[in-house]
Amino acid sequence: MSTYSADILWVCDDTDFLSNQYSRRHTVTFDGGVILPASSSPHVVPLPMSDVSAVDPEEMFVASLSSCHMLWFLTMALKRKFKVVSYRDSASGVMAKNDAGKMVMTVVTLQPHVVFEGDAPTREQLDALHHRAHEECFIANSVTTDVRCEPIY
Repeated sequence: MSTYSADILWVCDDTDFLSNQYSRRHTVTFDGGVILPASSSPHVVPLPMSDVSAVDPEEMFVASLSSCHMLWFLTMALKRKFKVVSYRDSASGVMAKNDAGKMVMTVVTLQPHVVFEGDAPTREQLDALHHRAHEECFIANSVTTDVRCEPIY
């Protein structure tokens, strides 16, 4: 068993909190010391209460799924002796109402583009590597979101 942590800090600005015009900007401090500026999404809470320059929870969710998939993909490629020289994913997520009428991240689509040096996997082998990475991804296994992988060949 492993434990992971993040510290969230929000402090009210000089705006009257009860007016609902307060800033949603806050920080996330990870256990390694990285401090990330965060905010609500401007799609959820309008400007200026949200900060577009900060990362929102929905973006972190998409990034978490993408990062986990990539790390497992690299492990799977290494085990099969394919030398990866770059991996780029333009991942995206869709928020919509689920069957219960709740707003949820319904679909996250990963669009990885992988560059290899030397012997590259066939398209079938590449698809199998992505499939295996998806099966192993801790984050994908933890959510009900439909996580799709649409590699760019």
